[in-house]
This record gives sequence, C-alpha cells and structure tokens, in this order.
Amino acid sequence: MPPIINAQDISKAFGANPLFQNICFTVSEGDRIGLIGPNGSGKSTLLRILVGDVSPDSGDIAVRKRIRLSYVEQDSKFKPGATVRSVAQSAMERATVPESERGTRRFAEILGRAGFEDLEAEASALSGGWQKRLAIVEALVQRPDILLLDEPTNHLDLAGIEWLEALLEAASFACVVVSHDRYFLENVATEMAELNRTYPDGLLRVSGSYTRFLEKKEEFLHAQSKRQEALENLVHREIEWLRRGAKARTRKSKARIDKAGELMGELADLNARSRSASAQIDFSATDRKTKRLIELDDVSCKIGGRALFAGLNCVIAAGMRVGLVGPNGSGKTSLLRILRGESDPTSGEIHRADWLRIVYFDQSRALDPDITLRRALAPEGDSVVYQDRLIHVASWAAKFLFAGEQLNQPVGRLSGGERARVLIAQLMLQPADVLLLDEPTNDLDIPTLDILEESLLEFRGSLVLVTHDRYMLDRVSTVVLGLDGQGRAGLFADYSQWESWLEESEQTARNDARPTAHAIAENGRQSSGKKKLSYLEAREYETIEQRVADAELVLQSKRDQLEDPGIVSDAPRLVTVHAEMEAAQEKVDTLYARWAELEKKKS
Repeated sequence: MPPIINAQDISKAFGANPLFQNICFTVSEGDRIGLIGPNGSGKSTLLRILVGDVSPDSGDIAVRKRIRLSYVEQDSKFKPGATVRSVAQSAMERATVPESERGTRRFAEILGRAGFEDLEAEASALSGGWQKRLAIVEALVQRPDILLLDEPTNHLDLAGIEWLEALLEAASFACVVVSHDRYFLENVATEMAELNRTYPDGLLRVSGSYTRFLEKKEEFLHAQSKRQEALENLVHREIEWLRRGAKARTRKSKARIDKAGELMGELADLNARSRSASAQIDFSATDRKTKRLIELDDVSCKIGGRALFAGLNCVIAAGMRVGLVGPNGSGKTSLLRILRGESDPTSGEIHRADWLRIVYFDQSRALDPDITLRRALAPEGDSVVYQDRLIHVASWAAKFLFAGEQLNQPVGRLSGGERARVLIAQLMLQPADVLLLDEPTNDLDIPTLDILEESLLEFRGSLVLVTHDRYMLDRVSTVVLGLDGQGRAGLFADYSQWESWLEESEQTARNDARPTAHAIAENGRQSSGKKKLSYLEAREYETIEQRVADAELVLQSKRDQLEDPGIVSDAPRLVTVHAEMEAAQEKVDTLYARWAELEKKKS
C-alpha cells in the first residue's frame, strides 16, 4: 500500500536563507516518527507543508484520498468564550465526523481520559498545560489517520507527558512528532528523522528507537569524517600534481584536471556540511562561602482557599541542585516566587542568607517583540560585561549562534528556541548564588539542551529547576522536591522515587474514598441492639457481603478493560465497555446503600 503522505524533493526558503533543499519524507500507516533537528532547520515548516498550510518552493506532495490529518501547533489558542465541550464538538464538526461517532459518550470518554472534569470550563482560562491537553484532544476527536504534533510536551507537566506517551503508544493512527524530549522520543518513536545540513540529503532517517538513531548517526558521522580525511589527502596530491604542471595537454591530463576539480568541489561541500556550531552557555556564580542559603520552615501556600502545599521544611545549601516536580497547578511557580521573595508564604517562615543574589528564569518568555536582537542582548550599548570582561555584542551574539545580520532583526521574528537562547544570554550576565529556572528547556534543540545541562552541572552555586524534561532532571538534580497538588510535599532522592510515592499516595486515597466490605462488616459486628430484620431481610443480610464483593470484582474487570491500550482504537467496543462499567458502578453503589440500610435496621 502506498504511503499516506509522500513528499518528494521538496525545498523551502525564507528570503535568501534556505531551510531545506530537495528532501524526501514519507509517512505510512502505523508510523510513529520522531522529528528532530537544530533550531531553525525547518521542522515546524515541514509539518505545515505536510498538513497543507504552507506550500513548498519546489517538489511534489501526494496525500492519499479521504485521509484525515490533524495538526497540533506549538502554541495552543482558543476563541474567547469557548468551553472545553464546545472546542471538542466544533472540532468534530469541522472534520465532518459522522453523526454516529459524535455521541456525547464518545468525546466525554476522550476528555475524561485526558483528565478534564469540568467540560464547561472556559478554554482560554486554562493553564498552559491544560490548554495543550485540550489542543491534543481537539485533534483526537477528529478521528485522524495521521496526527502531526509540534513540540507537544511544551507546557505539559510530567503526568501529562506520560498520558500522551500512553496515548500514542496505543494509537492506531500514524503520527509525526517534533520534540526535543529525549525520554519521550525513546518511549514513543518507532522511527527517527533529523533535519540537518550535515547530511548529504539534508535528512537522516533511521528505523528504531531514539537510542538506535544515536548509534546510527554516530556511525554515519564517523564514516563521513573518514571520507573527509581521505578526500583531503587525495585533493592535496592532486593540487601538488597541478602545481608541477602537466608535460602535455593530453586527454588523460585534461580528464585528471576535471577530476581534481570535482574532488575539490566534493571536499568543499563536505567541509561546509561538517561545520557545526554550538551555543556557549556558562552561568556565573558569586564567591559566596555561606553554606545555608535558603531555609523553609513549615511553609504553606494557599490560593483562593486552596492549599497548594503545606508544612514544607527544606534547606537549600550551597551546591545543591533541586529538581522541583508536580502536576500543573500544584504550586511549582508559586514556590519559586516565594523563594525569590516576590511573594510571601501563607504561613511559616523563610530565611535567606544576607545579600543573597537570586537570578530567576521566567517560563513566560517576556521579551519585547519590537526591540532588536542587538538591544535584547546588550541593552546599554554595543558591549556587555561578562565575568569582568568587555565583549562586543556581535561576539556575544555569536556565542548563542546568532549571525551578525540578525542583530537588527526584531525579537518577535525569532523562533521559540532562539528567544530561549536570548533569555539565557541575559541570565548569564547576572552572577548568582541561586538560580531559579522555570521550564528553561522549552523550544531548545537537543544540542543546546546538552550544553545547558553541562553548564548547570558545572555551576558552583545552588539551583532550583522546574522542567518536564525527565532526562535533564535525572542528570542534573541531586535531590527532588515533589508537590502532589493535594497540599503535600516531600524530598526524594530522584524522580522515580517521587513517582512511586505519588502512585502509592493516589492508591491510598482511592482505597480510603470508599469503606471496604470488611470495614462495613466490622461496624456491623460492633453495633449493639436488638435485630429488627424480617426473615427475608435476614436472609438478604447474610449474603450481601459476598454480593458486594462479587459486584466489585465485575466493576474492577470493566475498569481494567477500559485501561487496555487496544480499546482506544475500537470505538464501538469502547462505548460498550464504558456503558457496562457505569452499570457495574451503579450496582455496587446500590448494594452498598442497601447494606447500610440493613445495618441500620439490624442495630
């Protein structure tokens, strides 16, 4: 069967700058393709070309007839007044989903699995993470044959990323995902593709996981390096021959001259493709000798009467690297603001060392879009002072991979990754005792992430890092501070330990939500008084405990069926099992109510 999408020899340039040239990209049924590449290589543009929003400058694109494509952009935007429910319903109408597939139960099931409880909530008022979830749901309800996702993990919390991973792993549709989340790519992708001018065709595509891609990329680059070395030696010999001059202009000597020219052209092309630059990130620490920088003593925070966290005790010492994790809305950003002194805790005390220098990276990316890159990097002139050295703005810009001609370009025209690099450049000019980083990884490409990690590992001060990048959390943090969104907080050795604690807490909460059959029976045994049950009621009372237990087993089996990843692709079965689960739940509730009634009569 032919591919769903077949793009051949497509090229795209903006102005004089080509993004990619003559690349081929196909998507077949069942493909889960992870698409990576340096910032500015054209990943988002390629997705827009595949979905039909942008036309290539050259090349051909063939899309199979009657195919449904859904596309989730980097930034989720919803109309004012639109609710969670209306967004899902409008999406199905736009995609002309058949009426038989638009049932309330169907999209309520999808929204429920995504974690939405209030379907009448205003979409534009949701947090960034929940807006991203809604944008993904908006794409899913359209019943796509292929789903295109551009940086879907940006703004999602760790629980949201795990939800998306499970969804894509169980999906029957094909998908292409642009992401720089290395664990996410490892867990989801069955094929990897990288847009990069380093490759002769501009694209390297490998079947298998992200780890296998890295192995194949290393093999390719090693082979290319060997070829480059051999070619340099060959060209050197040909140049020596040309300098000596041919004794006679024979056909053989002319052919050799032509061949030497071809070799030089091939070497020039290899040299141009092999040239790579990386951002130079290096945070500056102060010379402070104080060990205890910030102390939290029984700190609590409430917003609108809701407790984000309570009873938090923690000491941030010199050299400590804290990974701050928790669901969206659990209070991570609020805690950073308390640490910074921007807001006060609801209760408890916070002690900071004297003259403490705190530098804060805000995830909102608050850059004036109208100022030039020159002014954003050097607000007070044409130079900056970095580590007691005066550096010209052009050299400073080059450290962050900006070309000289970009200096007069408005910041609003930069990509998300480029804006992130501008903010990091501003951050590096401020010596710090404590770095507070709120989602610094959003939009950064993988090479820049590697350099950022190395810089954070070498930073001599203390660090509090909020990130959804589990790879960076595992690599950088020395301790994890976890918020569960229910008012509890704790310190853990690593992310996996916090995740285990969270799962155990949720399981305990579920178990405590409803009294067990044993607990009800125990209450019955402890109650005193004369029996007031009729003969039939007494017979019913003798068997009700077992009937409750049997009904709970049936309910659990229906829940297990709904958790089966394969059911997501089988819409009729999904609807049937969901209805059966609701009926089983109703039966359990009825039996518990009857049991309580009999207990009351008996006592």
